[in-house]
Amino acid sequence: MTNLLICPLCRTPLQRHEKSLVCQQQHRFDTAKEGYVNLLLVQQKKSKAPGDNNEMVKARREFLQAGYYQPLADAACAILQTLDANHLVDIGCGEGYYTERFSQVCPNVIGLDIAKTAVQIAAKKYKHMTWLVASGALLPIENQSVDVVSSLFSPIPVSEMARVLKNNGHILIVRPADTHLYHVREALFGEVKAHQPDKFLEELEPAFDLVKQQELRFELELSQTALKQLLAMTPYVWKAKPERRLALEQQSHFKTEAAFSLMLLSKKTIV
Repeated sequence: MTNLLICPLCRTPLQRHEKSLVCQQQHRFDTAKEGYVNLLLVQQKKSKAPGDNNEMVKARREFLQAGYYQPLADAACAILQTLDANHLVDIGCGEGYYTERFSQVCPNVIGLDIAKTAVQIAAKKYKHMTWLVASGALLPIENQSVDVVSSLFSPIPVSEMARVLKNNGHILIVRPADTHLYHVREALFGEVKAHQPDKFLEELEPAFDLVKQQELRFELELSQTALKQLLAMTPYVWKAKPERRLALEQQSHFKTEAAFSLMLLSKKTIV
């Protein structure tokens, strides 16, 4: 997969030399002990440690490993399986739960995220894939070199996705559907505004055609530990009043619904 990578500085191809990636201009990027490569430039960082913090990463890893969102992973893989894709890039891969599942239906997978802690965990656990600390806003990937780009709850850099995709390529987008975690949000905020996943289709329309959109809904029965993990991994709690979060975290058992919108789009052919 390294033959698809380009230097984030000069945009020339990267080649592997021992434990490093080196471009034609001799810019060198070393492989970390966990197995990932950091291609995130200082000027691309908006903070010293961009992306999800350690608490969010740890909570999400434990929650996902417990299987609560396995139906989503299964549904996403079922869509990918219909594409017979060879190369996939997962933007905002986090600690790699979904990315690893994608590797079971696609032989060559790159996972990238700006959160170094998350990528460290992913690379250490899943050795058979390519892991990058990198920006989705300026993908270190060759033009028209991949079959699928995925973004699950992550940014959607439309022009970059279109650039790296082959002419018959696809993108897989997953976003919360209208009632996702309704009871959690009700407990945190009182008033609940419905998620609007369709709004993302508008920004994608210039470069992509919608092939398929499906909704996935399933009940979640959460222990107190799982509820705390879910709260820690979502952005909701940072907007909620501390006393509301505390009251919710004291629940020993909690039921809510997970609801997702899965959207598959194809790259428009430019004549």
